[in-house]
Amino acid sequence: MGKVTGFLEIERQEPRYEPASDRVRHFGEFTIPMSEAAVVDQASRCMDCGVPYCHGDTGCPVHNQIPDWNDLVYQQDWEEAARNLHSTNNFPEFTGRICPAPCEEACTLNLEDTPVAIKTVEQSIADKAIRNGWIKPQPPQAKTGKTVAIVGSGPAGLAAAQQLARAGHDVHVYEREPKAGGLLRYGIPDFKMEKDHIDFRVEQMEAEGVTFHYNENIGVSRPLSDLQAAHDAVLLCGGSEHPRDVEAAGVELGGVHYAMPFLVQQNRRLGGEDVSHEEPLVAAGKHVVVVGGGDTASDCIGTAFRQGAIAVTQLDVRPQPPELEDKLTNWPNWAVKMRTSSSQSEGAIREFSAGTMEIIGNSLGRVIGVKVARVDRKRQPIPGTEFIIKADLVLMAIGFAHPVHEGMLTELDAQFDKRGNLFADTFSYQTSQKGVYAAGDMRRGQSLVVWAIREGRQAARAIDLDLMGKTDLPA
Repeated sequence: MGKVTGFLEIERQEPRYEPASDRVRHFGEFTIPMSEAAVVDQASRCMDCGVPYCHGDTGCPVHNQIPDWNDLVYQQDWEEAARNLHSTNNFPEFTGRICPAPCEEACTLNLEDTPVAIKTVEQSIADKAIRNGWIKPQPPQAKTGKTVAIVGSGPAGLAAAQQLARAGHDVHVYEREPKAGGLLRYGIPDFKMEKDHIDFRVEQMEAEGVTFHYNENIGVSRPLSDLQAAHDAVLLCGGSEHPRDVEAAGVELGGVHYAMPFLVQQNRRLGGEDVSHEEPLVAAGKHVVVVGGGDTASDCIGTAFRQGAIAVTQLDVRPQPPELEDKLTNWPNWAVKMRTSSSQSEGAIREFSAGTMEIIGNSLGRVIGVKVARVDRKRQPIPGTEFIIKADLVLMAIGFAHPVHEGMLTELDAQFDKRGNLFADTFSYQTSQKGVYAAGDMRRGQSLVVWAIREGRQAARAIDLDLMGKTDLPA
């Protein structure tokens, strides 16, 4: 598998970034691609380990056959590597850019903190395949006569739509926004993934028979019952968009916003959409405080710097993690350890064990600061540790509780799980209402893009099986 002694001879290498001083001046991707020879070297490091955890549930939710395509790249059979990669993942150019790579955490070489650069190899395969024209539409040889409606065109909806269209069904995707992509387009900044990657896949899927309906907010612009009446099956992939409650006084002040409106507006602006009717959410010339420690908080930091923020401080209620994990108790699972994103490395001030006590405003009702206290392991404030951070803009990036219930889901009257997500099991993906299915964050709660792709693929298989009595779609 790969070069037998590759992991001994070749050091781990990752792509370099443009200097922070340069990349904060634009919103484009800033990763400097590695040479093809360097990628081949990295693929050759994949060792013939006994149990490759990288492509099990622990390492890769879509079960990418990582050792296989690493070996194919080492043999320089890039086209076959692309075929293999696409057999499990509809959109590897997405995951190669924005997945946090649990596969690398699960890599056997991570026991020595030198995992194979799997994510780099994956993106290189996908980009080369697109660049060389190997990725072509795959329309079905015959139509089934069945129609399927999919609500939401995020990664789960797109994956399901492509799989069902290739199985011969007439697939209609209903999207609330003017363009497809969901969180991929409107939540993830361009500096992490430019949107022409989504446009390429939409064109491919249209050529495969998928019909996209934009500006369709099901449950608002039209009732869900219309889709149920017109289609043999309905798959709901609307995401998880109800933000967690902010337990701090002052959230009503001017200049305090949830993270997603801030990110979405910037993505609309870059995408040429009209945002003139919205309140401008811009960090230029401001002291910015981002509350939250996850990927969305990191995206807010990078966006704020590119908009011209004076300073950005990130508040994370969790304690500062160790630099390295204990391999004997963590591997091959995702480890809690100190991680610094590209956005954080652009100059963010990071405060750990920092509880947001109160947002302070002036007499005009505008935010001027955030009162913070150190917290203990139970996240309780420690008396006497309070301090105030100057703030002109506060962004709440504390995650999402569950999908929005008002509108479509209220009309559906289906069962929710204890967290407020739409209930459906991971075999049938069917809700408590017959003929209506759910996948992605709407079903499992906020999660990774790679999990959404997996759920979309599996839901497509379940729907095909229900409609046809059999299915050739992969599990």
